[in-house]
Amino acid sequence: MADPKVRMKREIKRVRFAVIAVVLCAAAAGLTSSGTLLALSQHEVPGRAQRTLTLEERVSYQRAIEEVYWRHRIWPKENADPKPSLDAVMSQAQLEKKVKDYLRNSQALEDYWQRPITSQQLQAELDRMARHTKQPEVLQELFEALGNDPFVIAECLARPALADRLITNWYAYDQRIHGELKLRAETELQTRARVEQMKQLSGKYSEMEVVKNDPAQAKQNRDSARSIKLNGHEWDETAQKLSATFRRIERPRLNASGRLQSRRYDPAESYEMIPTGKLSSLQEDESRYYVTAVIKKTNDHLKLATVSWLKKPPESWLTKAENQFSTSMAVPAGNYTLSSILSGGCTEDTWSATPGPPDGRARHTAVWTGSEMIVLGGLGPDYVKTGGRYNPSTDSWTATGTTNALEARGYHTAVWTGKEMIVWGGLNDENLLNSGGRYNPITDSWIPTTITNAPDARYIHTAVWTGSEMIVWGGFNSNYLNTGGRYNPSTDSWTATSTTNPPDARQFHTAVWTGSEMIVWGGYGNALFNTGGRYNPVTNNWTATSTTNPPEARYDHTAVWTGNEMIVWGGTDGLNALGDGARYDPGTNSWTATSAANAPFGRHAHTAVWSGNEMIVWGGDNFNFEMNTGGRYNPTSDSWTATTTVNAPASRTIHTAVWTGSEMIVWGGENFDVVHFNTGGRYNPSSDSWVNTGTDNAPPGRRNHTAVWTGSEMIVWGGQDGEPVFHVLDTGGKYGPATDTWTATSTTDAPNSRAVHTAVWTGSEMIVWGGIDENLLVLDTGGKYDPISDSWTATTTVNAPAARFIHTAIWTGGEMIIWGGEDVTFVVLNTGGKYNLATDSWTATSTSNAPDARYGHTAVWTDSKMIVWGGFGNFDPLNTGGTYDSGTDSWMAISLTNAPEPRSSHTAVW
Repeated sequence: MADPKVRMKREIKRVRFAVIAVVLCAAAAGLTSSGTLLALSQHEVPGRAQRTLTLEERVSYQRAIEEVYWRHRIWPKENADPKPSLDAVMSQAQLEKKVKDYLRNSQALEDYWQRPITSQQLQAELDRMARHTKQPEVLQELFEALGNDPFVIAECLARPALADRLITNWYAYDQRIHGELKLRAETELQTRARVEQMKQLSGKYSEMEVVKNDPAQAKQNRDSARSIKLNGHEWDETAQKLSATFRRIERPRLNASGRLQSRRYDPAESYEMIPTGKLSSLQEDESRYYVTAVIKKTNDHLKLATVSWLKKPPESWLTKAENQFSTSMAVPAGNYTLSSILSGGCTEDTWSATPGPPDGRARHTAVWTGSEMIVLGGLGPDYVKTGGRYNPSTDSWTATGTTNALEARGYHTAVWTGKEMIVWGGLNDENLLNSGGRYNPITDSWIPTTITNAPDARYIHTAVWTGSEMIVWGGFNSNYLNTGGRYNPSTDSWTATSTTNPPDARQFHTAVWTGSEMIVWGGYGNALFNTGGRYNPVTNNWTATSTTNPPEARYDHTAVWTGNEMIVWGGTDGLNALGDGARYDPGTNSWTATSAANAPFGRHAHTAVWSGNEMIVWGGDNFNFEMNTGGRYNPTSDSWTATTTVNAPASRTIHTAVWTGSEMIVWGGENFDVVHFNTGGRYNPSSDSWVNTGTDNAPPGRRNHTAVWTGSEMIVWGGQDGEPVFHVLDTGGKYGPATDTWTATSTTDAPNSRAVHTAVWTGSEMIVWGGIDENLLVLDTGGKYDPISDSWTATTTVNAPAARFIHTAIWTGGEMIIWGGEDVTFVVLNTGGKYNLATDSWTATSTSNAPDARYGHTAVWTDSKMIVWGGFGNFDPLNTGGTYDSGTDSWMAISLTNAPEPRSSHTAVW
């Protein structure tokens, strides 16, 4: 057999050449793509001395970028004044701050995380932008604004996006930053571990009620203001998840047929097992540490209490630490090229993920600015104040600033003015709100709206933009409301809407702006309504809408303005989901029913947008199930056309939708399993096609999986997902840190689903082996994964070691050695086997002088021997071990002199 080191070097060299071949083939394939290429392609600056950019040059280029975005900002036609110049809305100081911020972020990545942005990463980001842009014409404008100079584009367009994405990802769970907060929470919980002491903790205390609410009770219970109403399926899912949160995890045991089986509970059992008055263990997510407790429980009602210790937002930490980071930085040397921009923007039957979206939520808002979609607030597990700006030109997300941001809320409203997003009203765990704020995406800054003369606090109201004012109306606090107000951002002032002859007080109604009037219609208050009113802000007068031939009374419907008519559709009467609608002409004060032929199924909590010639409705639910279907309604022909479901987002309700000028983007929402989505999709009515958005293409969350490092990517595979039942996976992903992107591993010929297995990297393949499968059977099978060809090959089972899990595996350069673990009967093992990759064969390891049987131990390879140490034996943890010489197939015990204390599930490195 060849020297293992020599053999590994040959394998690595083969891999390098294979990678080059794949890249060249991919490039050739791109040139023969069916998508046409824009004129801009393959610009490359000839070799030259290393270039630099001064701060003044960067600021100048930043202005050029902002000029392109400003050109594409929507300036509503209703605005009385002409669209101002960029200089009128963005100062030199603000431009300089943008540049200094991304230089600071870049320097922080180098100084704090020791991960400077390299020329390879910037080139990859350039390629990603060209490959995944959803607005190729805008990206071309950006490139041209920067002189089509690849170096300038890499430094001034790619660097800001990349630095922001990376620093956000790495900051969220960095214990060097958040460890003090975690320690504080843990310390407090040691002395205040009872539910009655939760309010004494320093974190934010909140309560939430959950109510079981069957469809037959929907109309009866719809007035409950602060409870989350769940149908039977949602209630059962919540019960099982809550029960699992507090239940001690049980170890799988053998059933009568000899299979491993974990205890499974039906929903009723799970609900009975949910404890009251007991704190959960400390939990963590991207923005906080938290504990939760059930403080009240009846047959159809749960009251939950949560204490959250909020992490400092990234900008807060960076601002505090920015003096430590220089804005004068070395520029990495590199010959950059600009890849061809595909004019199609999307490739059929492919995924196009949106990197780094906000956390999943529903009851949020979304506006389209002309170049970005901005989402904000909403309700996930809790009310949130965070948001994100999705830029389809660079296919990237940027978090909205939290400095001076609004308090967390949902059920609020948001409008786009041409320069700012104005958010107002809503509800959170503690209050009904009459506060608001104006968010400027250019400066990433918030200005609060005055509360002087503001309307009463409310939620489930409506808001429209007139061109100079935002008009809010209706909604609910402790009463149904028929009041409102006009907010003028130029003067930061409120003017009440007339209370003479307004429509009846209501919530869950709709409102549209016609160019001169706001039309409100439908909703419910003390009754269901099929009435409405037209409000003229110039005269401050109301005029009732016709009650001749209107649609039947409804709420939670949609309405769009076509330019001369308002179209209402869908909704519910409280018991039934409705699938009809009508067009209202304010000029004639008359109604015309929309065709029912080929109309979508009845639904409520859906969305609707106006494309310029069609109304597009999508999503929602009908009390029995949520939908991912929709339809396009043409008022000229009074006809419906179904939207395709091919590649459509998952079925959902209470999501948002915006119209970009060419596509409808839907995002967020929830389903009956109380899954809050942070995914969405783009629908193009011209081609009747969807492009799904995602969450970086990252594999689903999991534990008890494996991960190996290949030298250029990390491959994770298998494991157990987060559900209460023991569910294992046969999926995985390849993570390339150069681009901060994920690519799914193939499932064709992949090994059976498994968890608590092992994996090693050989230089060309990842080998996984052993573990527990979907049926909780212990395995003696495995597979070899080649990341270049994205393919699997099974390992032989001839002479393989006995099936096991919680064992170890190491790679020697020519063989994989597995050892120890537990078998199907929970017998602890001191056996193992050597797998020869070249011959696909197994050889047993000697048991002569082998260490005691164990699991949960560690094993490392020293270049000549395998060292095993620690773990758990039949009854106790161990501090013994042994060295294994593969060449002589022999063991030697490790000295106990000065050995560490016995332990298991520890770590070891060589």
